[in-house]
Amino acid sequence: MTKSSGLFTLNFFLTDYVSIKNWAEDDKPREKLTSKGRENLSNAELLGILIGNGTRSKSAVDLARDILQIAQNDLAKLATLSIKDLCKVSGIGPAKAITIIAAIELGGRRKQARETPEFISSSKDAYSYFGPLLQDKQYEEFWILLLKQNNAIIGAHKISEGGMTGTVADHKRIFKVALENYAAHIILCHNHPSGSLKPSAADLKLTQKLVSAGKHLDLGILDHVIISHKGFYSFADAGLIE
Repeated sequence: MTKSSGLFTLNFFLTDYVSIKNWAEDDKPREKLTSKGRENLSNAELLGILIGNGTRSKSAVDLARDILQIAQNDLAKLATLSIKDLCKVSGIGPAKAITIIAAIELGGRRKQARETPEFISSSKDAYSYFGPLLQDKQYEEFWILLLKQNNAIIGAHKISEGGMTGTVADHKRIFKVALENYAAHIILCHNHPSGSLKPSAADLKLTQKLVSAGKHLDLGILDHVIISHKGFYSFADAGLIE
């Protein structure tokens, strides 16, 4: 009786799972994308295409749903997951995790190429420039955006990178890079991997120090923007830069 009951349970489990290859044609992610267009696929279906193959008990789409659950169904949080994080899902190994991360990175680069402005006229423009670059980073980086007199972009330079909770920005290096590139203005930017958009005491102190030093060099600090996957914070918008 026990064996029969166990066999019934096993048979029920096996018959409850249906491989994608046995799905109706209109429901298969690849076929659905081809016939109906990519915009008609759910996030799980698109992710399932990247994963490719499922396991004996779960389809690729099921694995995708497990991954999205870890990310709380938030694509911004999904983009912050590491290879190690993704591999916590049973059925996801390093190869599949790397494929997912590569696809997310490619999407971020496409977004940056599409949204990058030629001139900076507001904090939103600065966010459009730096957001795709920094919002998914798992460690802090400090960048500066160099501008001409008319606020046309000269280029961006990474000043430093650190850990999860901070990085050191050398003010001498910041001004050296700016002066060597004949910048008239600078926008400061760093990211908060934690998602917090609140400036720390160190952020406030550094910004005040750089603004003061910039005045002596006739080099304006227009803004300091903090980036996270939740959005951005502007020192200029908050009235913290004169």
